[in-house]
Amino acid sequence: MALLIIVITCFVIILATSQPCQTPDDFVAVASPGHVMIGGLFAIHEKMLSSEDHPRRPQIQKCAGFEISAFLQTLAMIHSIEMINNSTLLPGVKLGYEIYDTCTEVTAAMAATLRFLSKFNCSRETVEFQCDYSSYMPRVKAVIGAGYSEITMAVCRMLNLQLMPQVSYGSTVEILSDKVRFPSFLRTVPSDFYQTKAMAHLIQKSGWNWIGIITTDDDYGRLALHTFTIQAAANNVCIAFKEVFPAFLSDNTIQVRVNQTLETIIAEAKVNVIVVFLRKFHVFSLFNQAIERNINKVWIASDNWSTATKIITIPNVQKIGKVVGFTFRRGNLSSFHSFLQTLHKYPHINNKPLREYSMLVSACEHVNNSELSKCISSPPRENLTYKANKAMERNFMKNDFLWHYTEPGLIHSVQLAVLALGYAVRDLCQVRDCQKPSAFQTWELLAALKNVTFTDGRNSFHFDTNGDLNTGYDVVLWKETDGHMTITKMAEYDLQNDVFIITNQETKNEFRKLKKILSKCSKECSPGQMKRTTRSQHTCCYECASCPENHYSNQTDMDHCLLCNNETHWAPVRSSTCFEKEVEFLDWSDSLAILLAALSLLGITLVLAIGIIFTRNLNTPVVKSSGGLTVCYVILLCHLLNFASTAFFIGEPQDFTCKTRQTLFGVSFTLCISCILMKSLKILLAFSFDPKLQKLLKRLYKPIPIIVSCTGVQVVICTLWLVLATPAVEENVSLPRVIILECEEGSLLALATMLGYIALLAFICFLFAFKGRKLPENYNEAKFITFGMLIYFIAWITFIPVYATTFGKYLPAVEIIVILISNYGILCCTFFPKCYVILYKQETNTKSAFLQMLYRYSSHSADSLAMSHVSLDAANGLVTTNPRPGCQPAAWQKGKGLQTQASPHIYQENATRACKTWPRKRISSI
Repeated sequence: MALLIIVITCFVIILATSQPCQTPDDFVAVASPGHVMIGGLFAIHEKMLSSEDHPRRPQIQKCAGFEISAFLQTLAMIHSIEMINNSTLLPGVKLGYEIYDTCTEVTAAMAATLRFLSKFNCSRETVEFQCDYSSYMPRVKAVIGAGYSEITMAVCRMLNLQLMPQVSYGSTVEILSDKVRFPSFLRTVPSDFYQTKAMAHLIQKSGWNWIGIITTDDDYGRLALHTFTIQAAANNVCIAFKEVFPAFLSDNTIQVRVNQTLETIIAEAKVNVIVVFLRKFHVFSLFNQAIERNINKVWIASDNWSTATKIITIPNVQKIGKVVGFTFRRGNLSSFHSFLQTLHKYPHINNKPLREYSMLVSACEHVNNSELSKCISSPPRENLTYKANKAMERNFMKNDFLWHYTEPGLIHSVQLAVLALGYAVRDLCQVRDCQKPSAFQTWELLAALKNVTFTDGRNSFHFDTNGDLNTGYDVVLWKETDGHMTITKMAEYDLQNDVFIITNQETKNEFRKLKKILSKCSKECSPGQMKRTTRSQHTCCYECASCPENHYSNQTDMDHCLLCNNETHWAPVRSSTCFEKEVEFLDWSDSLAILLAALSLLGITLVLAIGIIFTRNLNTPVVKSSGGLTVCYVILLCHLLNFASTAFFIGEPQDFTCKTRQTLFGVSFTLCISCILMKSLKILLAFSFDPKLQKLLKRLYKPIPIIVSCTGVQVVICTLWLVLATPAVEENVSLPRVIILECEEGSLLALATMLGYIALLAFICFLFAFKGRKLPENYNEAKFITFGMLIYFIAWITFIPVYATTFGKYLPAVEIIVILISNYGILCCTFFPKCYVILYKQETNTKSAFLQMLYRYSSHSADSLAMSHVSLDAANGLVTTNPRPGCQPAAWQKGKGLQTQASPHIYQENATRACKTWPRKRISSI
């Protein structure tokens, strides 16, 4: 398909021909020819004048308010270009420049941009429209500027059409890093993303969280506000108020907004830190009014005005408080300083800013240096004449004044912008004849510029993928010295690592002083407290609440209390730290443990004493009636083991003690109950007169097999317990402040089974003993067995709820107490009555006394049953009737018809009557 070529007639834009600008060349501030032309945009004046509120004709207006700092930036560009031209960087190639004054207005900057884009060597200053600008040859190859983001963004959108490189020295708005929307833009300063991040970091590190912010109503101000709001929120900083000023000085509502802002600052008494993203003339007006109202705050200055001498030299500016600012990194300005020293020799006929400066200095020659800046900005109209004489040269000798107004960071940024273009042109001119205007196109220069590496003599630089030169920031502080404000470097900000680099002790002291200034919505919550938000929409406004138990906060203003490790640590209410839990167990040094151990030793002593007593009275009726020495020794041994088992409940738990204590108690106590059960069964057998029941009991009565089998069941239970669910040492961390070192029983079912089995045997024993509770008093063992079993049941029934509701190190003591009570109860009821008879009623512990007591008991019961004669064989447990027809007491006393080694419980209640009336027969019982 044939290519349709559309030729569009170029259109002509003729600049205004009013008095201030009659020809296009009148609009140029300063120019110098060269092989490669570079455009420049600088806000040399603060505003544009207009006789009407709204212009009625499209004319370039006259500018007013000479801005010394921008004038110095213009001189820096001129000086840097001349330095390159006088060096060997571009041999045979001269850089030219064409610089315009934007008057801090987008309109003027757009007019200058149109001239930049106009066709090279076109007499009519025309800008052609083309579909493809690849071969288009504009008036300049690149543009340096502008300083304000609002202007830069507008200019860049036009330069994008031809991909003409634009290198800004001061436009920091973050959106300019977007290479989709601004592909031809580069800058020698960092993005506002880093500046706002550094500000928020500084505010957070200084302990401030309740601040205000003031911005301008333009792209720079709105985007800075947006970015800073995000960074502040990320650093837990809240913004109490946001004030917006009109962007341009020509707006007559600025003073109204300044007054309203100051009223807000006064009303927000807790706000002592204010971030200011304003232009110099905004800050100048704001500070003058603040001084009149005695407003003293901490002002965080953006790079726009942090080193502006115009602001620093405001009379009584120290009254506004402290100013902490961020400025671009400075370089070596010695060459520029020398240039300023010889500025009066520089040709200024075609240099309008220099010519105007000369006129202003001449008009203000009667003013001292402290008032010179104000006079230059608003000079007396009648004295504005150019003096080409020696007096003018003397005025230029006030160069120290210019150097004092130099903002090193911005001047260095301008120098870097020129150097970047110079090195990029060098790269292109190595294989091209750059003395020809058509040697390269603007888009080719842009490509070289993005990849160039250049140096300022000390450091090397290159643009990142976003076209930014991330050189970092210097943090400065305004200090009063000898009645004047000076700028002191406090630290450097490394934007790659987000850290402040402090180089000396004095700077550290300044940071400490800043931290003493409070700017918070709420009182700081101390360690041990946490923030509790109120109804306010700001998270920085809160109340302080104490940390609950087992929680702590070890820093100020913590959002939440931290939970201690409940297993190993604890914390009281409002604690700033966690304390390690103490490990507790029933120690031998504990008073309760000592008491229980003493009771156990007393029990062991009683067991040994009873054993000795029984051994020494082996052949007495009382000992023989207790079942013999073997049974007594077995029962006493069981009691001794029960008392000894309590020792395994005291002291630091070990796996061995945990396994031993329950099994030792369970088996020994079961053996004890089994022996007593056999004695009770013997009583039941002796006093049963039901032939069928007696016959059954005789068959069941196998003492050793029953004792072994009853105890063996418990051994099996304990063995299965130890094998399947072994008790082990466990740390109980459920208590808030201590760790209880205790034995975990392994299986509560096994423990319940063991204790339940003992209870079953005890209940059977109780039933058997209850049947024989009415034997002769001094020999009635069944009655005391009944009492012993009742004590056991009461103790262990009480034990269950107490054990279930007791926590802590005294839990083993509960079981010890129950063991002691049940053990003492059975021991006392079983052996104390017999010991009492042996020791204190020896006259009744004889065979004759025993027979006499039995005869009286039998006579008293003779009306219920007659027996011919009763003979007890204690060795084999047999009871037989006497073959003789008479049963006299004398016969009993002589022991002819009665032989006994068994318990008196075996005597039938009606033995006497049976002796008199029944025929001789043998009754067997146990």
